[in-house]
Amino acid sequence: MTFPVSVRRRRLSGLLAATILLLLAVAAGIAIGARSIAPGTVYDTVHHALTCPGGPFTCAAESTEEQIVRSLRFPRTALALVCGAALGIAGALIQGYTRNPLADAGLLGLNAGAAFLAALSVYLFSFTTPGQYIWFAFAGALLAGLVVFGISATGGGAASPLTLVLAGAAVTAFLQALTNTVVLLDASALDTYRFWVVGTVAGRDAGVFWQVLPFLAAGALLAVLAAPGLNLLTLGDEVARGLGVNIGRSRALGLAAIVLLAGAATAAVGPIAFLGLTVPHIARAVTGPDYRWLIPYSALFGALLLLIADIAGRLVVRPGELEVGVMLAALGAPVFLAVVRRRKLVSL
Repeated sequence: MTFPVSVRRRRLSGLLAATILLLLAVAAGIAIGARSIAPGTVYDTVHHALTCPGGPFTCAAESTEEQIVRSLRFPRTALALVCGAALGIAGALIQGYTRNPLADAGLLGLNAGAAFLAALSVYLFSFTTPGQYIWFAFAGALLAGLVVFGISATGGGAASPLTLVLAGAAVTAFLQALTNTVVLLDASALDTYRFWVVGTVAGRDAGVFWQVLPFLAAGALLAVLAAPGLNLLTLGDEVARGLGVNIGRSRALGLAAIVLLAGAATAAVGPIAFLGLTVPHIARAVTGPDYRWLIPYSALFGALLLLIADIAGRLVVRPGELEVGVMLAALGAPVFLAVVRRRKLVSL
């Protein structure tokens, strides 16, 4: 498919502008926090960390301010960057494969699966930190996605948008009931679950970032590979099949990307409300329905919105902070309503 030069130029210009805004948001995420640190000190800290003789971040911090920037602000900014991008891409894919403009990661049971195994691991093994239960949360999201896909494809047919939604709703209800049972049995599981389910990038060290990064990178690659097939699937299964698309393989590729992206991001930062729902509509207002452009735009807008929400959460109740999930819901709801009024939630 080819596009007029003006359309391509506009889309490339939009990507460049979004990238510049994202870089500014990253800089603000490193510079702004509960404790005021002079911009010059922040710059010196970043320069010192990147130019260590033994390699980046190998030398010890020289001051308390440098320790704060390197140990707290770097990891949470990096995690917000990759998880925001992942949730944005996953939201676009989920809405495309289910043909539901109101779909997000919760629709396929991924959030419920992550919540159940995270709460269960706290109850059984007394885990207290995200680095301990993150693997269980990711495994829960992975298993929930496989179960939903398996149920929707029973009877020898390929998973259809309708069966995916129905299977996801059933699995979500079942897993939520199990999660409620676990958290009511154990106070520590309840406390950990309440903190996780709100959605936050605070309290995550660099280890969490490196744990989820390979899965997010693999999911992003699969999403790029799935984009051409998804463009044809939006025309209808019969048309796509007539154009040579293997329906089952195309959906399996896309759902694998969704599970990796949404599962790993949700395990790391919790179920961030409105991000996967809102970002694809904002991106679609710029790109149109072509997923080859929608996916990179969703990644940039998702990362940008999550970073902005995290920064805003540090400022509104300073020196305390509000979790990014709360801020994103507060910021995302008006944006989503504005998009609904303007775009009328056109069919996918």
